[in-house]
Amino acid sequence: MIEPRLPRYQWGQRVKALVNLHNDGSFPDAPLEALLVNLGDVGEIVQVGTHTEENFPVYLVEFGERLVVGCLEEEIIPL
Repeated sequence: MIEPRLPRYQWGQRVKALVNLHNDGSFPDAPLEALLVNLGDVGEIVQVGTHTEENFPVYLVEFGERLVVGCLEEEIIPL
């Protein structure tokens, strides 16, 4: 079993997108591969979880008023 990697970032922390984030299919009201978040957009971590199979942190980040996107550590950086 792979030990879970501890998250670098915390709930409530403000972060910036390091890449453009596209719909991977988890947003049914948006076309597949539609741009959801632009590089440099600022958001706030609203939840920290763990990918169940690979045991790495996944962050739910709220960008704007109702857009919550799952992000990996490589996709965000703290402000």
